[in-house]
Amino acid sequence: MDYPEPIAQLIESYMKLPGIGAKTATRLAFYTIDMDGDDVTGFAKSLISAKRDLHFCSICGNITEEDPCAICSDKSRDQSTILVVEEPKDIMSMESMREYHGLYHVLHGVLSPIEGKGPEDINITSLVKRLQEHDEVKEVIVATNATPEGEATAMYLSRLIKPAGIKVTRLAHGLSVGSDIDYADEVTLLKAVEGRTEM
Repeated sequence: MDYPEPIAQLIESYMKLPGIGAKTATRLAFYTIDMDGDDVTGFAKSLISAKRDLHFCSICGNITEEDPCAICSDKSRDQSTILVVEEPKDIMSMESMREYHGLYHVLHGVLSPIEGKGPEDINITSLVKRLQEHDEVKEVIVATNATPEGEATAMYLSRLIKPAGIKVTRLAHGLSVGSDIDYADEVTLLKAVEGRTEM
């Protein structure tokens, strides 16, 4: 059975979202149709507003309404430290911890030769420019994910930045709190040992 065109288009739109297959898209489409009219209008306005009113900060690359973003504009933050992340959502995670008070830089991806992504395809050039223009930066913390691409990106950044005399550190990776050693894989255990701290 073919769905009416508006439903088919809605299903197709939902399928463009990551991790949404045909069945889930169909369920979401019919759920949307059953929603109150005001809720659907509000949902549509939220989508349009997010696309129209948000852009990337010209300094750090974070998603923002204002340029520069609130973090880059906040002079009370530690100007000597920049934490480098893969995506804007990673900043949200770090900020929810409320323990880091420095600046950020968003790469918008990682190096991936298999996908043809080189240094020029992610936000590295503006990071180098920031470091050249602001000599108060003393440390760059690389917080890319513990994937082969994330590790390769971290190594590339380290080799690029260290010659300028700036300290480059990496977030420790390893065992999560409450986890058992016997369930951890070798890479996790290695990172846990390498990231150990003195007691």
